[in-house]
Amino acid sequence: MSDMVATIPGVAVLQGNGPRDSVISVRGSGARQSYGLKNLQVTEDGFPMTQPDGTARADLIDPHAYEGVDVFQGPASTLYGNYAINGAINFRTRNGADIHGLELGSDFGSFGLFNNYVTIGAGNKHYDFMLFGSDVRGNGFITNSQYNTSTENMRLRVNLTSSDRLILKFVNNVTDTSLPLRLSLNQFRSNPYQNGCANAASAAAGCASVNLLVNGAYGVRQTMTPQQAGLGRFDRRTIVGLRWEHDFDSRTTWHTQFTYDQRYVDQPTSTTAFVGPFNSYNVQTDLTNRGRIGKTPLTSFVGASFDYMDYGYQVYHLTPQGGATRGALNSTSYGHQWNIGIRFQEDWQFSPLWHAVIGLGGTQSDIGAIETLYNRSANSTTLQNITANRRFFNLTPEASLVYTPTKDWTLHTRVGTAYATPGYSSFFVTPQGIYGNNTQLKSETSLGFDLGAEWHPSPTINIQATGFYEFYRNELVSQSAGVNTPAGNYTFNAPASEHRGIELGATWQPLRASVPGARLKLSYTYDNQIYTKYTETLSNSTMARNFSRKGNLIPGVMPHFLDARVLYDQPDGWLQGLGGFAEVTWRSSFYLDNANILKAPSYALLNLEVHYDPPERLGWAHRLHSYFEVQNVTNQVYAAGATDISDTLLSTGQQAGRSVLANKTGSIYAGSPRAFFGGVRIKF
Repeated sequence: MSDMVATIPGVAVLQGNGPRDSVISVRGSGARQSYGLKNLQVTEDGFPMTQPDGTARADLIDPHAYEGVDVFQGPASTLYGNYAINGAINFRTRNGADIHGLELGSDFGSFGLFNNYVTIGAGNKHYDFMLFGSDVRGNGFITNSQYNTSTENMRLRVNLTSSDRLILKFVNNVTDTSLPLRLSLNQFRSNPYQNGCANAASAAAGCASVNLLVNGAYGVRQTMTPQQAGLGRFDRRTIVGLRWEHDFDSRTTWHTQFTYDQRYVDQPTSTTAFVGPFNSYNVQTDLTNRGRIGKTPLTSFVGASFDYMDYGYQVYHLTPQGGATRGALNSTSYGHQWNIGIRFQEDWQFSPLWHAVIGLGGTQSDIGAIETLYNRSANSTTLQNITANRRFFNLTPEASLVYTPTKDWTLHTRVGTAYATPGYSSFFVTPQGIYGNNTQLKSETSLGFDLGAEWHPSPTINIQATGFYEFYRNELVSQSAGVNTPAGNYTFNAPASEHRGIELGATWQPLRASVPGARLKLSYTYDNQIYTKYTETLSNSTMARNFSRKGNLIPGVMPHFLDARVLYDQPDGWLQGLGGFAEVTWRSSFYLDNANILKAPSYALLNLEVHYDPPERLGWAHRLHSYFEVQNVTNQVYAAGATDISDTLLSTGQQAGRSVLANKTGSIYAGSPRAFFGGVRIKF
């Protein structure tokens, strides 16, 4: 998946919660989160993949199924609604007519990786059908990170009449993966891949562990490794969508669609197991008119949407019996969330050189939930109920202007707004990482300005650059309280913050005449995010103190990210179809805590790839595709994902320094050591 977005400025892929949970981060959207695709609206073929609580997962993404991906960067709630605080992503599956038959493929490589997949496609002017299925499994490169994931993806378009079309969408994913624990910085430096950590009693230095209640309810705890405890994640996701498209005439089209989305999770990820179903329903309808004002084209869009999710989850204590054996209930939560919104947009090409877009969206959101806490002791069990009944209304205007003075230059500017309401789960986790009252959370909002240009000085050079400055209010930031807390991650509002940066992309064919198959691609992002108003309260057993974080960098965000590729594809001759690339990825160090005391280290990786697509003149061999790649050629040890950690107040009233914070667990996952991968695909 990293290869799909590696050369898009402002976009990075990080390690999420375990071996099958990648995080796509747009302008830092996922950098402050421990799992999933957060602060983004994710769609596939126009159907929502983000549930009403803002949750989308990368488990169901298999790049073999896709033709391409569209990324909308910056505040985007005008069109995409709640949670599009940093943008939106739309994955496009392949057309059946382009597949035109059957494809079988396999990927294989280091750490026991096998991915077997099949694609079936057919289509004509009356219909288009695509069916994809894959099964990927591996042992992982960290102890207790073996996995098995199966995905089915189908899209069927039927032309009922010349003006009516039905599109049926189906996605199903089952993920079964063991789960290592996130490490402290010292554990990462000592034992990044958790070697020799099978048994807590004889564990090597740097091994991560959890402390489980012996009786599964209260009292004495026993130290266990992730293997002994049976930590893991079993998730199932099923999505079914149906869209009707009707053309009133050649200029006016009406879309109406319904999507049902069920996510079931069973996640014994630390000292507790999180279990429950999440059912969501989404209805959208919109009207698009491609008209004119005089001789200038005007595209008008108006749409409405409603989505609803009901959920009920239970949190159980884990016992030391192994196999993720559940003990007594820690807590339960039941509730709902819905969002109803209306939006419109006018897209006007008012002269050959000028193009303007204005839009306005509004959404009413409602969250109603109740959490029940079970406080157990040898003598009694007491219940505590915490209720969250919150409503949010957000209005989001936007405007953009594009100026094309010559065929070589395109200038653009944009002002956009966005919002994200707190998720249901964040209402019920305290700063100590335990389940409790956090219902005061507010909706975060942003106002962003973009200014950029694209330059084509010659057919061989393309350069694009965008500067952005975004103002946040009540930004939702999460941090880890450690692996031995029931909930782990706590969310808070930072009253005011700013995100500013530069996105730079370039493509160059330096020897187009003599070596036409050679290209250089560069993607660089500078992302500077700071608190401009935030006072954090730290406490210990005897006192509490306030610390201003004004001017501090927001932790978890890499200030610099660079991807550079040298690519070559032989366009003709005996070696036609042979190609490859060498890639360097560099990511700068970044802070892990609000006080800006502890940093995750920077790193640079070298990746190599070679592939062969035989030309048509070779007959049946043209049906074969093969590739081989080496990732992390120099075998660097690096942090592929890191969750923010909380600062600590010492008994002296001072903040703890690096030596204390470096031992705080629940933060870092190591990236892959040197790895070899290959694949073949045959088309019938």
